[in-house]
Amino acid sequence: MILKAKFVDVDSEESLVIMHDDDCAELGIVAHDRVKVTRADRTITAIVQTSDTFLEPGTVGILGKTFQDLCSCNDEDVTIRYTSKPESVAFIRKKMDGGELTTDEIQKLVVDISEKNLSTIEMSAYVTSLYIHGMNIRETADLTVAMVRTGEVLDFGQTPVFDFHSVGGVPGNKITPIVVPIIAAAGLLIPKTSSRAISSAGGTADIVETFCNVSLDAFKLKEVAEHVGGTLAWGGAMNLAPADDLIIKVEYPLGIDPHAQLLASVMSKKKAIGADYLVMDIPMGAGTKVPTMDMAKHYARDFMDLGERLDIRVECAITYGDQPVGRAIGPALEAREAISILEGARSPHSVIEKACGIAGMLLEMGGMPNGIETANDLLRSGAALTKFREIVAAQGGNPDLKEEDLSVGQFKKDVLAIRSGYVDSIRNKELVTICRTAGAPRDKGAGLIIYSKKGSQVDRGDPLFTVYADNQAKLDRAIARAIKLEPVVIEGMIIDRVPSFSRVR
Repeated sequence: MILKAKFVDVDSEESLVIMHDDDCAELGIVAHDRVKVTRADRTITAIVQTSDTFLEPGTVGILGKTFQDLCSCNDEDVTIRYTSKPESVAFIRKKMDGGELTTDEIQKLVVDISEKNLSTIEMSAYVTSLYIHGMNIRETADLTVAMVRTGEVLDFGQTPVFDFHSVGGVPGNKITPIVVPIIAAAGLLIPKTSSRAISSAGGTADIVETFCNVSLDAFKLKEVAEHVGGTLAWGGAMNLAPADDLIIKVEYPLGIDPHAQLLASVMSKKKAIGADYLVMDIPMGAGTKVPTMDMAKHYARDFMDLGERLDIRVECAITYGDQPVGRAIGPALEAREAISILEGARSPHSVIEKACGIAGMLLEMGGMPNGIETANDLLRSGAALTKFREIVAAQGGNPDLKEEDLSVGQFKKDVLAIRSGYVDSIRNKELVTICRTAGAPRDKGAGLIIYSKKGSQVDRGDPLFTVYADNQAKLDRAIARAIKLEPVVIEGMIIDRVPSFSRVR
C-alpha cells in the first residue's frame, strides 16, 4: 500500500506511525501490529497506532525523529507492508520463564533493541525478566559483546588505556573531574565517558556540562584524548553500545536496574573505548544500590570475572556510601566543590580521600608505586589543575575556569534542626529526592549543601543543609519535601526509655 507521509510533531522513544482505520482494514492490521515503511532505499520498522479522525485515508502520520530519518518533506509517497513480530520477542518470553538464552539469541535480541524493532512494552518485559531471573556470567558476557558489536569501537592506536567507573547510588560522588586530570597528569591515557543522571541528582556528565561541552562524537573524543591525555565526555553523544541507552530509558520509569544489565552496560562501554585497565567504584551502605558487604563482594567478583572474559583487567574499590561524598549535591554545586579541591582546598576530606584512592589504584595498575601518595602529590602540586584546564579548553570551555565562575540557584533556604543531639544517620535517597524536587539535574544550579554529617553534634535551630533552586516555587516544594522526609536523623544520647513495671505504693 502506498500512502502520503505526514509529519507528526510528537517525540517517541519507539518508531510509531498512525494509520486511518480504513487503511488498516484494507491491509488487515490492527493497533500495535508492525509495518515496514519504505521510501526510496530507506526502510524502517514501526508500530501502528490507529485513528479514524486524526488523519485522512490514504495518509500515514509518522512521529518525530522517525519521520526525519525517513522523509525529507510532507506528502512523500511511502510504501507500507505488514511485518511480523521480531523473533527476539520469543527470546524475551523464554527469559520471562527463567530460561537461559544462547549466544545467538542474545545477539539477535540486542540487534533488535538497537534497531528499535521492539516496542516499549516488549522492552519493559525484557528488563523485568532480567530483574526477576537474571543472567549467568556466560549470558552476561555474551550480552556485553553483543552490545559492543552494535555500536562504534574506538581504537586509540596506543596502549594501555585506563578507565574507572562507579556503580552509583551515593549522592555527591563528584570525583571524576578530579581523578581524570590526576591520571592524565601522570602521563596515562584515560578517555573517560560518563552518563547523565537516571535517578540521581546529577550524573557526571550533568556536572561537567556546567563548565564545558560534553557532547563529543567519537572522532572528537579520540582527538581530545590523544592531545591532552584525558576526556570528560558524555557517553550518550557517541554510538557506543547504543542498545544500552535505549534500555536505560525503559529502566528509568520502572525504577529498576537489573544486575546483569548493569554489568553489561558498564563493561560494554569500557570495551568499546578500548579499556585495558579498569577500576570499579562500588559504594556500599544503607540507601545505596549495594547495601551490604556481601553484596559488594558479589558485585566485585562479577565485574572481575566479566573483565577476564573481555580481556580487561579489573580491580574494585568497595567505598563508603552511608552518606554523601563531600557536602555538595547537584550539578553546579558539585562542580564547584570539585574545582575548589583542584584549586587547592583541603576539604571536604571525603572527596579528596576517595578521588586520590581511586586514582592511586589506577596509577599502580599503570606500574607506578605508592599510587595514593603520587595522586596526592599531583593534586597538591597543581599539576592536576593544569591538566584539568587543558581538558576543559579542549572540550570548548574556559581554560581559566575558577570555582566562582559557576552560578548556582539564586533561590535558597536553610533547613534547620528541630531537636538537639547527634546526627545518627543520613538518608541518601531522601536527599536525592529533595534535590530533584528543587529541579536537579535539569536545573543545573539546583541541589543542596549539607553541613552536618554522621556523628556531628547539632543544637536545635542549627542549619542542617541549604537547598538551592532556580525559582521560588521549586524551592518551596523542595523545602516542604525536606521537612516531611527528615533526611538527617538526629538522636540524643538516650535513645529510648524503658519504664519500671513496679507500682508506686
